[in-house]
Amino acid sequence: MTVDDDEILNYGSETDEEVHSKIGSHLFEVFAQIGMVSVGEGSMEHEETKRSFLLGMGLVSKDTNIVAINKIKPNFSLTRQAKVKSFQIFSEAVTEKCGGDANIKHAWYGGSRDEICGIVSHGFSSCATNAKQDFHGVGVQLFPVKLSIDGALSSVADESGVRHILLCRVIIGKPEVVKSSKQFHPSSNEFDSGVDNLLFPRKYIIWNAFINSHIFPEYVISFKSPCLKEFQRKQAGNALKPLKPPKSPWISFPTLISILSEILPPKKSSEIVKCHNEFRAKKIRRMQLVQKVRTIAGDKLLDAVIKSINNIRKKS
Repeated sequence: MTVDDDEILNYGSETDEEVHSKIGSHLFEVFAQIGMVSVGEGSMEHEETKRSFLLGMGLVSKDTNIVAINKIKPNFSLTRQAKVKSFQIFSEAVTEKCGGDANIKHAWYGGSRDEICGIVSHGFSSCATNAKQDFHGVGVQLFPVKLSIDGALSSVADESGVRHILLCRVIIGKPEVVKSSKQFHPSSNEFDSGVDNLLFPRKYIIWNAFINSHIFPEYVISFKSPCLKEFQRKQAGNALKPLKPPKSPWISFPTLISILSEILPPKKSSEIVKCHNEFRAKKIRRMQLVQKVRTIAGDKLLDAVIKSINNIRKKS
C-alpha cells in the first residue's frame, strides 16, 4: 500500500477542524521556540493575511486550507532587534538613493519547514540560495504578493502534508531586468535588485550581499493544498509542449504596453497599465481589457504596432 504525503497522519474519526487544530497547536510549539506568535483566527490581521494569500492562489485557493498563521516577534532577541534596525537603516538609505522611494514590497518565499525555521532564526544566509535558481540571477528569489501560487509551488510539504510560506517585506529600490544570467550582484550602483520583467515582475531577485538587510520576514502561513501537486504536474506538462504560434498577427500585452508607453502620453499609458492590472487581478475579463485598450490607444495605432512587430518576426 502506498501513502500520499497528504495522507500520512491518521487521526481516526476526528473531523478536519480537530485535525487542523492539533496540527496548528504543534506548529505553534515549533514556531514559538524561535520567537513567533500565533495570529488569532478571526482577527483583522489574520483575515487580511489569509485573504492576500488565497487571492494569489487563483483556482487552487478553492482546495487550500489555512492551518495556522504565525507572526515573527521583532523584539524576541537582541539579534532580531538588530535585524529590524538594519532593515530600517537600509530602507532609509535606499529611499535617499532613489529620490524618496525605497520601493518596499511584500513578497512570498516558500520552502520546507526546516528551511523556514532556519530563515526565521538565522536569516536567509542559512538557506541554500542557489538551490532554486532558474538563471534569473544568483540570489534569493521571492514572488510578488499577488502571486502566492508561485511561492506555494516552491514550498515543501512536511510529514503532516502541511506546507509553509513566508510573507516578507522587501526593499526593491531600483530593479534591473535579469534574464538567462548567473549574475550575482547589481550591474552598476544605479540598481538595487533584479526582476524578470520590469512592467509585470513575477520574481524579485535580492542579491546575496543584501539578503539579510533588504528582506525582513513578517509572517509564516502554514497551509494544506492537496491539489497543488496536480497543478505542478500540469504546469510541467505544459512547459514541455511546444507552443503553436497564432496564425493571425498578434502581440503579448506586456510587449504592447512597453511599446505604447514610448508613444502615448504618460496619462494614457498609466490608464492602460491600470486596466491590465485589473485584468490580472481578475476584476475585468479579457474582452473588457481589449476594449478598454482599443478605446484608449485607438485602433489605427494598435494595428500599426501589431503589424510592425509581426513584420520584424517574419524577417528574423
